[in-house]
Amino acid sequence: MNDIKEIIQALIKFRDERDWAQFHTAKDLALALNIEAGELLEAFLWKSSEQADINKVKEELADVIAFALLLAEKYDLDVKQIVLEKIKQNAQKYPADKSRGSAKKYTEL
Repeated sequence: MNDIKEIIQALIKFRDERDWAQFHTAKDLALALNIEAGELLEAFLWKSSEQADINKVKEELADVIAFALLLAEKYDLDVKQIVLEKIKQNAQKYPADKSRGSAKKYTEL
């Protein structure tokens, strides 16, 4: 079994043991994902990247990943496939020869 599927199964087991599936609508998972992303940002507020508490970053990043995986599972999306597809799309938008070393948006390259 691949790692992503193993993580998703562990998340579902945790959720189902608590009867929380009823709260995990796509909308609520998306909201939770956004809230946890905000909490991740909070770890960096008023600090340099080096000053951020790595334990707080780890904890909040785990929450972001967990809700993202649960949202993907809700829509029966293959996480590996959708990420690889997105990389392919981004490679077309941001050709290496034009975007290397640049932070410009693809419309400005």
